[in-house]
Amino acid sequence: MGQLQLKEVNKSFDGYEVLKSISLGVDEGEFIVFVGPSGCGKSTLLRMIAGLDSTSSGDIVIDDIRVNDKPPVDRGIAMVFQSYALYPHMTVFENIAFPLRVERLPEEKIREKVEGVAKILQLDKRLQQKPGMLSGGQRQRVAIGRAIVREPKIFLFDEPLSNLDAALRAEMRLELSKLHAQLKATMIYVTHDQIEAMTMADRIVVLNAGDIAQVGAPLELYHKPRNLFVAGFIGNPKMNFLPVVCTGTSDEGVTVEFAGQSMLVPVAPRQYLVGKAMTLGIRPEHLQLGGGNINVSVIPAVIEHLGINTIAYANLPTGEPFCALLPGSAPVQAGNELKVGIKAEDCHLFDADGWALDRRVNLAELGMPTLNPEA
Repeated sequence: MGQLQLKEVNKSFDGYEVLKSISLGVDEGEFIVFVGPSGCGKSTLLRMIAGLDSTSSGDIVIDDIRVNDKPPVDRGIAMVFQSYALYPHMTVFENIAFPLRVERLPEEKIREKVEGVAKILQLDKRLQQKPGMLSGGQRQRVAIGRAIVREPKIFLFDEPLSNLDAALRAEMRLELSKLHAQLKATMIYVTHDQIEAMTMADRIVVLNAGDIAQVGAPLELYHKPRNLFVAGFIGNPKMNFLPVVCTGTSDEGVTVEFAGQSMLVPVAPRQYLVGKAMTLGIRPEHLQLGGGNINVSVIPAVIEHLGINTIAYANLPTGEPFCALLPGSAPVQAGNELKVGIKAEDCHLFDADGWALDRRVNLAELGMPTLNPEA
């Protein structure tokens, strides 16, 4: 088993609400990622699930058992921290075996379990080495092995890759994804890195200021963000936002105006939008050189040449930041005018309160299952 239910979980420090009525269900075998900016409450939520912090109110339920009053050792969880927290004087074998020795398991059983875990993590040739002889990625695998050997119901990861360099992070993302597929275990992973979230998660929980902003599969959040926060947080480079005014609605969508240009955006219309200020969202990768339903001219201040892509950074005449992700061979120079087009079907539209109007995008046609978000 390994099911988790959070039921209206709150956490306050000295009267300040860090988490606000968090409700979430995690199925057995899911890989869930908590993501959000610093201070949003993601690590605090993970620590409450682990039993390292108490809840102010609400219930934490693991396999239909309320565990609020249970100590961490009795919750059936194992946690991997940002720091490796390995014993430097012990070998890899002894570091992985440590929780089993605490449980006073027979030596033969300990060796069997440790050698099995070491083989999964490709540490079987390192068992007699000490942590100082290992790379950062290998040390993190030892820390993960120490969690696996306990055979927990739920694995908790608190930004485990943040101390690694870029190449090792990419390698460890693949290793963790393979590990999840092999163990078929429930995993809850905290990160501020949306690339980790998008590439590893079955579902992503986006947190903002102690609230759940949206829950969904990675591509669901990318194609159908619920609000401006999620739209701006998911995606790299971040989504562009243009100030527009609604000039009409119909069964086909909502007509907006930007800089004297009109465009019908295929979204579900609402009443009382005409004449209202709105926000048009367009991702940098969906801009195109040449014409579109709306055309935008900017003067890039910075150009990044990445080989496969070129990224141009500029400001709109109204002052909002604007970014275009173009082919690597695009003839773009800093200080020279750049004209890009926006296609209506690529756009997102948000009302004055920042809530998204439903896009007419069939997620099944994008090759992914739809998942009902929980709030």
